[in-house]
Amino acid sequence: MRRSIRRHGVSQDAGYTLIEMLVVMAIIGLIAAVLVPGLVGQMGRARAKTAQVQLETVAAAVESFRSDVGRYPTNSEGLNGLLSQPANADGWTGPYVKSTKALNDPWGHPINYKESDDMLTFVVTSYGADGLPNGDGLNRDLQAPQTQ
Repeated sequence: MRRSIRRHGVSQDAGYTLIEMLVVMAIIGLIAAVLVPGLVGQMGRARAKTAQVQLETVAAAVESFRSDVGRYPTNSEGLNGLLSQPANADGWTGPYVKSTKALNDPWGHPINYKESDDMLTFVVTSYGADGLPNGDGLNRDLQAPQTQ
């Protein structure tokens, strides 16, 4: 519904001109151009922090496995040994993680597990946003701190 405003005998339609609308859209675009890169970077850093916490949680689950079974999961059992009882795992009281989703990093890549050759330590790793080893920035490899 359009309203007309009469000023001094001249009728003018109330509303915005195309130029006014374009100026407002340009201002909104400039604001977005300034804010979006900062927000995207912040989200990437938040995912990296989440991945680090998740790795520590998985490492704690591996330690619980060792406490119950007397050994770490073998490389062939991998982290699936935290979800379902492997063969020759007497004392297993798992599952030690809630679901297979807990074994993926925030980018959706599987968390990597490797037992040391001497079977005394292990490493859980996320390869970062790109899912490839030896990256930089948000693609850098993350590891849970070693406990002994």
